[in-house]
Amino acid sequence: MLGHRQLGLEDYLEILRKRWWVILIPTILGCIGVFLGSLAVSDQFTSTTLVLVEQQKVPDSFVKPVDTEDIGERVGTMQQQILSRTRLQPIIEKFGLFKKEKGKVAMEDLVDELRKSIVVTPIQSLVTTKTGELPGFSISFTGDDPKLSQQVCSEILSMFIEENLHQSEARSVGTTDFMKDQLDQAKKGLDAQDAKLAEFKRRYIGSMPGNEQTDMTMMSAISSQLDAVTSQLNRAQQDKSYIDSLLAEQLAAWQLAQKGGSENGSLVGGAQQQDPLQKKLTDLQAQLVTLRSQYTDDHPDVVKLKADIAALKQKVADSAPPKENSAQAKAVAIATEPQAIQQLRFQSHQADVMIKDKTREQTRLRGQLSLAQGRLSMSPGVEQQYKEITRDYQTALAFYNDLLTKKNQAEMATSLERAQQGEQFTVMDPPNLPEKPSFPNRPQLAGAGLAGGLVLGFGITLLLEMSDKSLHTENDVEQFLGLPTLAMIPLLGDGEGKKGGTGKPIKGEGAQLPEPAHV
Repeated sequence: MLGHRQLGLEDYLEILRKRWWVILIPTILGCIGVFLGSLAVSDQFTSTTLVLVEQQKVPDSFVKPVDTEDIGERVGTMQQQILSRTRLQPIIEKFGLFKKEKGKVAMEDLVDELRKSIVVTPIQSLVTTKTGELPGFSISFTGDDPKLSQQVCSEILSMFIEENLHQSEARSVGTTDFMKDQLDQAKKGLDAQDAKLAEFKRRYIGSMPGNEQTDMTMMSAISSQLDAVTSQLNRAQQDKSYIDSLLAEQLAAWQLAQKGGSENGSLVGGAQQQDPLQKKLTDLQAQLVTLRSQYTDDHPDVVKLKADIAALKQKVADSAPPKENSAQAKAVAIATEPQAIQQLRFQSHQADVMIKDKTREQTRLRGQLSLAQGRLSMSPGVEQQYKEITRDYQTALAFYNDLLTKKNQAEMATSLERAQQGEQFTVMDPPNLPEKPSFPNRPQLAGAGLAGGLVLGFGITLLLEMSDKSLHTENDVEQFLGLPTLAMIPLLGDGEGKKGGTGKPIKGEGAQLPEPAHV
C-alpha cells in the first residue's frame, strides 16, 4: 500500500517503468561523484610487520622466569612508552615526516597525527591458550610514501624489540639486586640467631634438653661414689682415732719409763705418776673409737665426744710447761722413740693423708651431685627457652634458604636474558614495501557511491509516488470511497489513450477523476 493506493506487482513495475530516470540519474551521479572526489585525496600506503612472541627456550621447571606479567599487558605498556612524545618526536625529525605541515602546526599535533598512523593489533590464537597469553601482534604504519612507510614501520619494530630486551634484562637485574640485598639482611639475622643459640648452649652446657636421662644416670653414679667415699672416710677416721689412742698409751708408758724409778715399782709408780689429763684424754679417745664403730660422725654422742676431746687437748696443751727449742727437742725425742711408737706415728700420718684425700673427694662429689641436681631442676625452663631460640633460628634459616633459592633463580634468569634465551619478540614478517595504496580504495568508494545513489533514487521515487493523489484503477476508487462501485463513466474527449466502451478510466497525466456517481 502506498498512500491511498493498494499496489500489486504490476503496479510496482508500472511505477518503475514510469520513474526509471529518477532512479538512474542519482545512481550514476553518486558513483561518478564519489570516484572523482577520491581522486582529490592523496594516496596512503600502509606497511605492516608481524611479530611473534617466542617463549623462553629453557623449560620453566628448570629456570623460572622473573617477569610474571602477562605478555598482553607488557605489550600494552611498551606501546604507551613507544608512542609517547619523547619517542615519536625523534622519528618525525629523523625521517622528515609532515614536511608540508611543519611550522604551521604545533609539534604536539604532529605527534598526535603520527600516533594515529601507528596501529598495534594483537593476534588472536586459533587454539585455547592461558589467560593473558599473547601469541603475537602486528604493527602497521600508514603514510603518503611507500618507502617512507616501510622505514618508519621498521623503526617502530626495532623500538619494540629493543624495549622488550631492555625491560626483560632490567627486571632480571633489578630482581637479582633486590634479592641480594634481602639475602644479606637475612644472613645478618641468621648470624645473630646463630650467635644467640651458640651463647645459649655455652651458658647451659650439660643442661640442654635431652640430657635429663644422662643427668639422672650421673646423679646415681655420683651418689654411689659419694656413699663409698663417705664410708671410707668414716673408716679412716675410726682408724685414726684408734691409732692415736694406742700412740698416746705407748708414749705415756715410754715417757714414764724414761723418768726412772725402781725396777719393781716402775710400772706401778709410772701409772701413779701419769698425768691425769693425759689419762683422761686417752680414755676419751678410746671411747670415740668405740662409738665410731657403732655410729656415724653425725651422731650426737660422737659429736659431743669429739668436742670434749678437743677441749681436753687444749687443756693439756695449756698445762704443758714451755720448753726452749721445742721443735728440735721434739725431733730428738721422736728419733729416740721405740720402733713401735714410730710405726704408730707413721700409721697415724697415713690415716691423716687418707682422711684429707677422702674429704676432698667427698667435697668434689657433693659439688658434682649438687650441680647435676641443679641442671635437672633447671631443665624445664631451659627447654622452654631453647625451644623459643630454636624456633626463631629455624624461621631465620628457612627464610634465608628461601631467599637464597630465589636469588639463584634470579641470577639464572638474568643469565638467560643476557644470552637471549628467554622470552623474545621474533619478526615473522618484516615490514613490507606497499605496492598499492591502502587508502583510498577507489573501486570500493565508487561502489559505495553507486549504492548510495541507488538508494537516493528509490527514495525520490517513493516521495513522488506518495505525493501523487490521482486514482488510476477501480481498486483505487473503491479504496478511496470505501464503497463498492457499480459502474464508472469514462472521461471522453480528444486525448492520447482514450478508449471507448471499456468502462476503464483514461490513464494519463492529469487524469483526475471526479467523484463518481453511484447507482
